[in-house]
Amino acid sequence: MKSVSQFLSLTLLLTSLLMTSCNSKKETTEQKPVIEKAPYGQLPDGQTADLYTLQNASGMTAQITNYGGIIVSLTAPDKNGKFEDVTLGQDSLSAYVKNNPYFGALIGRYGNRIAKGKFTLDGKTYSLFINNMGNHLHGGKVGFDKVLWKATPIEGEEPALKLSYTAKDGEEGYPGNLSVEVTYTLQKDNALKIDYQATTDKPTVVNLTNHTYFNLTGGAKRDILDHVVTLNADKFIPVDKTLIPTGKLEPVANSPFDFTKPMVVGSRINDSTNTQIKYGGGYDHGWVLNGSGDSLKLAATVYEPTSGRVMEVRTTEPAIQFYTGNFLDGTVTGREGFPYKKRYALCLETEHYPDSPNQPSFPTTVLRPGQTYKTTTIYQFSTRKE
Repeated sequence: MKSVSQFLSLTLLLTSLLMTSCNSKKETTEQKPVIEKAPYGQLPDGQTADLYTLQNASGMTAQITNYGGIIVSLTAPDKNGKFEDVTLGQDSLSAYVKNNPYFGALIGRYGNRIAKGKFTLDGKTYSLFINNMGNHLHGGKVGFDKVLWKATPIEGEEPALKLSYTAKDGEEGYPGNLSVEVTYTLQKDNALKIDYQATTDKPTVVNLTNHTYFNLTGGAKRDILDHVVTLNADKFIPVDKTLIPTGKLEPVANSPFDFTKPMVVGSRINDSTNTQIKYGGGYDHGWVLNGSGDSLKLAATVYEPTSGRVMEVRTTEPAIQFYTGNFLDGTVTGREGFPYKKRYALCLETEHYPDSPNQPSFPTTVLRPGQTYKTTTIYQFSTRKE
C-alpha cells in the first residue's frame, strides 16, 4: 500500500510540475491587453494630436492617431509567428499632414467619388469641392482624414478607441450637422473591428470607410502583384474615364474582374484589351457584394504566399472598392524614407457605391434626422502554411 501511495504522490507532483511548466509557457506567449497614449505632434493650427497603441493578448498591435483617425501601423504574425507591420504608413505626424494619399485614414463625409461635385437632395442642389479629375473625392479638401477627432480609450480584454467628430452644416458643401463616432477594437482573435455610427439634424448623404493600404509581405518588402485575392462578388461597377460609375452593374464572369475564386492580383492587372483596366490603371473599382441586407458577410480574402499571412474582410456594407495602388509612384516616402512605388499596396474599402447620390438605381446613402447610420467592418488575420 505504501508503494501505491508513493506512486500516487509522485504522479501528483509530476502533474503539478507539468501544469506549472505549461502555465509558464502560456504566460510567455500571452500578453496583457493594453491601450497606451503618447503625444504625436502639433498640427499647423496649434492643436496637438496623440498616438494610441492597442495590443491584444497574442501581441498584435494597432497604432492609431486621432488626427484623421489614421491607422499608423497594424502588425500581424507570419506563418513562423513573426509580427510585422502589414500597412503602409509614414514616420511622423508632419509627414501625414504634408502629403498623405489617405494612408490608413477615416474617409468622409462621403467616401469615393461624387460626379462633378454636385448632387440634389429633396429638390436642392449642393456643390462640393472638386479634387479629382473634375469630381469630388473622399470628402473634399478637408475631409474626415484631415481633422482632429476626440479620442476615448476603452480598456478591457479587447482594447478599443472611440473617435468622435461633428461635421458642421455646410462643411465641404454638405448639409446638416453630422455627429460621427468610429470605434476601433483590437479583438482577441487577431482582428481589427471598425464600427461606424452617425446622426444628422438635416437630410444629408453619408458614406464612411477606412483607406488603409495593405501589404501582407510585412514591411512592404515588394509589390502586391503576388498576393492572392478572392472577392465575394458576382458583379462590379464599371466606370467612365474619370472613374465615375456609368450607372450599370456588370457580371464579373469571363473578365479580369472575376475574383470569385482565388486569383493572383498581377495575373490580369495589365490587360490592355480591357477598357475598365485602362480607365483605372489597374483595379480601382467597386464590387457589388453577394448577399442582401446589412448582415455581416465575408467580402474578401487576401493571401500572401511567402509570409503565409491571410486577411479576411467582413462587412455589413453592400460594396467594396478594390484599389491596387496604381497612383503610387515613389514620390511619397514612407517609414524610414522608403519610397512607396506603384502597386506596393492594395486597399479594400468597404462602402456604398460611388456616386450614389446621383444614381437613383443604387442603394441610397441618404441619412435623415431621427435615423442612425451604422456599419461594421472587420479585418481578421491568420496564417496558412503551404
